[in-house]
Amino acid sequence: MPSAAGVRVDVDELAAWSAELEKAPATAVIAWAHDRFGGDVSLACSFQDCVVVDLAVQVDPAVEVLFLDTGFHFPETLAYVEQVRSRYDLNLRVLVPGPEAEAWPCGTERCCGLRKVAPLDEALEGKGAWLTGLKRVDAPTRAGAPIVSWDEQRGLVKVNPMATWTDDDVAHYSADHGLPMHPLLSRGYLSIGCAPTTRPVAPGEDPRAGRWAGSDKTECGLHG
Repeated sequence: MPSAAGVRVDVDELAAWSAELEKAPATAVIAWAHDRFGGDVSLACSFQDCVVVDLAVQVDPAVEVLFLDTGFHFPETLAYVEQVRSRYDLNLRVLVPGPEAEAWPCGTERCCGLRKVAPLDEALEGKGAWLTGLKRVDAPTRAGAPIVSWDEQRGLVKVNPMATWTDDDVAHYSADHGLPMHPLLSRGYLSIGCAPTTRPVAPGEDPRAGRWAGSDKTECGLHG
């Protein structure tokens, strides 16, 4: 039986909890993780929007929020991170790649592995669980994402409190709660990654069409 941050974890039990939490509010899912693992929970956020941040700080205002600064983000993204940090007085930890990433700039074969996956793996070492903003509607590869699961790759529990949300749910929540919006969204960037590999999408296009356009790549590796 695996353990995370000293807490023994039963994979079957996680599956049962995932089913139990399937229709629960996202804050209830986050509260479950907080109650189970306390301060050994981190939230990884891409800052395309700040809904998951708003949800998480309602449960734990001091939750550690991880942002992967790849070195190739849009200036607008970096400014948005600072805006959200200030709004919530976030316990924000900015992760940067090691020197080995210098030989692999954005768009090259090992870029995401060195600039995203490796820094996140290191930051999550010793943690009990990590929270994500992943949604099933994001991509076909995420359509079966559970609410709670065992992250075999990293040896901790993965929690997707927004897995059942749609893009409309995100937009409505943001509007209802007066959340700041990423400035690129209004310019057609519906899925925002690094600047060299992200473009606006045309009306009617899949929101993820602007990521790694012209290649068959659909995931960076953070989610398997």
